[in-house]
Amino acid sequence: MVKILTRKSLGTQNVYDIGVSSDHNFVIKNGLIASNCFNKSHSTAYAYVTYQTAYLKANYKLEYMAALLTANSGDTDKVQKYIASCTSLDIEIDPPDINVSQVDFTPLAKNILFGFSAVRNVGENAIKCILEARNEGGSFKSLADFCDRVDLRAVNRRALESLIYCGAFDKIESNRHQLIKDLELVYDWAQSRARDRASGQGNLFDFNGGFSHNNKASKAFETAPKANPVPDLPQPEKLRKEKELLGFYVSDHPLKSIQQTARYLAPINLTQFGEQKEGIMVCAVVMLNGVKKVMTKKGEPMAILQIEDLTAQSEAVVFPKYYERISSLLQVDSRLIIWGKIEQKDDKRQFIVEDAEQVETVQLVMLELTSQQTADIQELNRVRTILKEHSGDREKAKVPVIGIIQSLNSRQAVLLGRQFWVQDSISAFQALNNAGYPTELKQLTGS
Repeated sequence: MVKILTRKSLGTQNVYDIGVSSDHNFVIKNGLIASNCFNKSHSTAYAYVTYQTAYLKANYKLEYMAALLTANSGDTDKVQKYIASCTSLDIEIDPPDINVSQVDFTPLAKNILFGFSAVRNVGENAIKCILEARNEGGSFKSLADFCDRVDLRAVNRRALESLIYCGAFDKIESNRHQLIKDLELVYDWAQSRARDRASGQGNLFDFNGGFSHNNKASKAFETAPKANPVPDLPQPEKLRKEKELLGFYVSDHPLKSIQQTARYLAPINLTQFGEQKEGIMVCAVVMLNGVKKVMTKKGEPMAILQIEDLTAQSEAVVFPKYYERISSLLQVDSRLIIWGKIEQKDDKRQFIVEDAEQVETVQLVMLELTSQQTADIQELNRVRTILKEHSGDREKAKVPVIGIIQSLNSRQAVLLGRQFWVQDSISAFQALNNAGYPTELKQLTGS
């Protein structure tokens, strides 16, 4: 540690954060210059913090990732990136659980559990009330039990609906639609019981009458009203509600069911788009989260899209030249395959969408070839000729062709270039099979 004995103004000087051999921030005794103090201490501190975080991630990955998610819970982009990191580390993110969740993200067995603070419409007072009731009376047995034990002035109807829709009650009752219907009746019932208790009144099941505490509770909740049975919400609606309340798909993701097949079409994900060269055609399989239609100065329509895949959320642009052709596909919550190019604009990169297809309409032609066939130029020319005959109008050739290369110990999938995609999947399938090449048609929606 160096003690500063004197200070002297040197006027306006250039200051550097790296070591220099002459004047720097300040002088010390005998005219010596403290030229290297800042950068050495600074770099040492950064190196030490880097070592600490690397050690934690390697040895306490659950706790480390839970802390990262909690610290960045207000930043949707960062949280989604960390959730993708958790997936790569074989860590699952579980939705909130009314009987287990704490305030923040917490490790649970081999998974990480969403905290109540990450649920929209559930404030600090509501969380405090829930945790106090759970600590005092144990796990909640039913929706009626929950509503009867918490202060409904703190945990209001909107907070309860949010907890149900995001899956917090799934371990008690997995039918979220049924819980929402029951809530309409149970909420008023619980409020009435709270008023009775506040005024010193009660009902038959609130008195001892020879009942144990557990019997009293179960008898009381048997009297709680229930709505008529209803089917659960469709899976897309459940996921939409989760996304709305948590900011992410948690219990599932609309793209997970096509993850394996989609790798053939889009080997890179949104987090890797920034690494791609400008002008190179890239492809992504995405969810469409938002569409903003705008007009150019010439009065032509275009759109700004909010998109996401399993790794990140991003923005994309559809210029007028392409908007007219694909505008009918640009519906929020659609699963799309989009093609386009990366362009640099000012200090950031943009994904310019040039084409799109709905995932549900996409078929793949899966062509099997042996390693010997891929080394035979005549064989490859035969395949090329067949595909060219069925490509038709290049703008309308939307069926990708995947080559499955079979060797002795492995199978490798190769996406053929856009010039070899076909317009009619069935006729291409038949022609390839007739020529002796084992081929099958596969829906992208398959697992």
